[in-house]
Amino acid sequence: MIERLWRYPIKSTGGEPLRGAEVDLRGLVGDRLYAVRDGAGKFGSGKNTRRFRRMDGLLHLRSRYARGPGEPGPPTRPGPPEPSGPPEPSGPPELVDPHGHVVADPTAFLRTYLGRDDVELAREGGVSHFDQLPISVLTTATLDWIRREVPGVPVDERRFRPNLLVRTPPGTPPFVEDEWIGREASLGDTLRLDFQRSSERCVMTNQAQQDLPHSPLVLKVIAAAHDNRLDVLATVLTPGTVRVGDALVLG
Repeated sequence: MIERLWRYPIKSTGGEPLRGAEVDLRGLVGDRLYAVRDGAGKFGSGKNTRRFRRMDGLLHLRSRYARGPGEPGPPTRPGPPEPSGPPEPSGPPELVDPHGHVVADPTAFLRTYLGRDDVELAREGGVSHFDQLPISVLTTATLDWIRREVPGVPVDERRFRPNLLVRTPPGTPPFVEDEWIGREASLGDTLRLDFQRSSERCVMTNQAQQDLPHSPLVLKVIAAAHDNRLDVLATVLTPGTVRVGDALVLG
């Protein structure tokens, strides 16, 4: 069963929990559709690679698409915001500062916040903003195992930035996601996913974000137990709608 559903409108910032979302062949509609881009064309991330530039501090920000009347906004206390409905992107997302305020001009704010005058909020063009595949799925069995391995370190799924957190039955072993690789799954009325591989984790899992403190222990235990791999990644075979409470049925 889908326990929580996440979308990250601006890559490498904190995301927005949803009650439901449309999924097209690219992934959750609007997910990582925008990124912080520097003058060399690299995207802000927690690491340096051919496509990405490490920009510390992005995880202390949040991004979301504009909400309708009565929909919940950012929290007024530590912790993730309350899930909302699935507002569809009709323009650039809102950027929320570390104090929970929506900034008026995201690019101007980012230049001051990061201390760089060459960055801007950019919509995806010819180069994908995804690190790997478009849909990341994590189970509560794996998440609970990590919590047991690092007692005293606050851990929830925000450290691993999945799109779907799946509630598994008691007794399910950690890393059960490995058994899904090479299989398909259906969710809701029409959505079908093709599970292909797992993510190789980086230092971003250790980094502080909002109320989660920095801790090198998180990545250390994943590296020792599971060769730095965590979650299962999927492509979309058939678009559809996914909602909290949907069953994930393996084919």
